[in-house]
Amino acid sequence: MARAERIAFVTPRFSEQATIGGAETLIKNLALRAAGAGRKVTLLTTCAQDHFTWENSVPPGRTTVQGIDVEYFPVDEDRDLEAFLRAQNAISSRGHVSAEDEEVWMRNNVNSRALNQHLRDHGDNYDRIVMGPYLFGLIYYAAQAHPHKTLLVPCLHDEPFAWLDIMRALFESVAGFLFNTEPEQQLAMRLFNVPDEKGTVVGMGLNPFDADPKAFAARHGISQPYVMYAGRREPLKGTPLLLDYMYVFRERTGEDVRLVFTGSGPIEAPPELEPYILDVGFVSEQEKREAMAGALAFIHPSVNESLGIVLLEAWLARVPVLVHARGEVLRWQCRRSGGGLWFRHYLDFEEELKLLIAQPDLRRKLADAGRAYVEKEYAWSAVDRRLFAALDR
Repeated sequence: MARAERIAFVTPRFSEQATIGGAETLIKNLALRAAGAGRKVTLLTTCAQDHFTWENSVPPGRTTVQGIDVEYFPVDEDRDLEAFLRAQNAISSRGHVSAEDEEVWMRNNVNSRALNQHLRDHGDNYDRIVMGPYLFGLIYYAAQAHPHKTLLVPCLHDEPFAWLDIMRALFESVAGFLFNTEPEQQLAMRLFNVPDEKGTVVGMGLNPFDADPKAFAARHGISQPYVMYAGRREPLKGTPLLLDYMYVFRERTGEDVRLVFTGSGPIEAPPELEPYILDVGFVSEQEKREAMAGALAFIHPSVNESLGIVLLEAWLARVPVLVHARGEVLRWQCRRSGGGLWFRHYLDFEEELKLLIAQPDLRRKLADAGRAYVEKEYAWSAVDRRLFAALDR
């Protein structure tokens, strides 16, 4: 195998300090690992930080972050947002969408002509170009610059956008894939007939840590047990369902369990539940870990994930997890690790949460199994082997 010495990573957003999305965090960390192994790494991204507005808030240009060259390019500001939303709503409703509608959606998606021009002009400077996630126009057009050396980190899940013909063209054009989990790879095989030899399950490494399980509650004056969610609050992540379930749980069982949120986005809870919610917003990694460590359980109700990074973090914090059974990847993570339970509907949720409250030994058993799984499968040494084998293939 020829070693890939010069690698470009492409992702819609990058931040040296602030919290960004899971896919961007994944690609950032893979880039840092490649640079740490002595490879010449360039990360190409946009000037946007906010995934709602996509406003150009960072000046274009180049800087160096932890040994990698980061180059910022402006997001195109002339897209037709009305046409984009009209096409997106049609796609989301799973109605008939024409090839023209698909192109309208992609053309008016988040794009950067400047970044794509850089790839066309300087693609010969890179042995590999690694990019993702698949949903963005930026990635779709960037993959066309040098498809024979492009590896896609799709972060794929079963959603209406994955069934578009234009996505089939993307998946058929690139040289290979870095998947997060086996279920994600299997979905790509079902949707796009991606052959085994074009894909590698890589994932993202995590370093073990210890966190004081009493620190978060003491800091915020919480004397009751609590469960926790971390990340974006939106329907696609299942947070409205979590709020409804927690309201009903408290009403039906009389258990005084609080709900802690970290992350961003609105929390639209039943008024009766609001006094029992603590929203701390964006927090440091240490505080997030301490919040996890003190929880009865970490709850992740999303059904659209390619890798539950927060599940891995919760297990390292020695906490069991509860996930939605329709979330194929999260359910697979729980089953494979033995670190969590999954619910199909409210009655499952109630029974399982009551079980975790009543049986601290069960909580410890699940949490210990989850931590052992992460330390084996998601140690950086294991992820590095998979990553570099894929890059050098």
